[in-house]
Amino acid sequence: MGTHELTPKFTPEITPTLEELQAQERRLVFRQFTHDDAWELGSLLVELARERQAPVAIDIHRAGQQLFHAALPGSAPDNDAWIARKRRVVERFGASSYLVGARCRAKGTTFEESSRLDPDTYAAHGGSFPVNVDGVGIIGAVTVSGLPQLEDHRFVVGALEQFLEKYLG
Repeated sequence: MGTHELTPKFTPEITPTLEELQAQERRLVFRQFTHDDAWELGSLLVELARERQAPVAIDIHRAGQQLFHAALPGSAPDNDAWIARKRRVVERFGASSYLVGARCRAKGTTFEESSRLDPDTYAAHGGSFPVNVDGVGIIGAVTVSGLPQLEDHRFVVGALEQFLEKYLG
């Protein structure tokens, strides 16, 4: 018997810089965001999640109203709780939940320590991204839960990039 090389299951991703995260938010801006847009974006997220067999829950809110929700195989009720906590961070701080957490880490602290907010209500973990309409501002959030936080963030960002290119050209 020969020796077996151990291969890691994944290669750790390079954590994006604050500048990269802020650039994403400046770039991913809608001209408008209707109920139909929420349906199309949510449907795209479901399609992408199914292709990857990602065990996620997906949520889109606008102005306090849930416009889209889907729970894929492998997701759990706990994902909905994470969605709500991450979305509240976007609504309160006006930035993606991952960026809010990254800003705290860059200062050598944690979100929980620096914000003093109830961790059962707010979670600055990746996966919730602001729905920002040009000339209006942030009107909602698109949120995914079920993957590690950086993967949740990248999943949402990738879908937003694809959606904005295809549907809003």
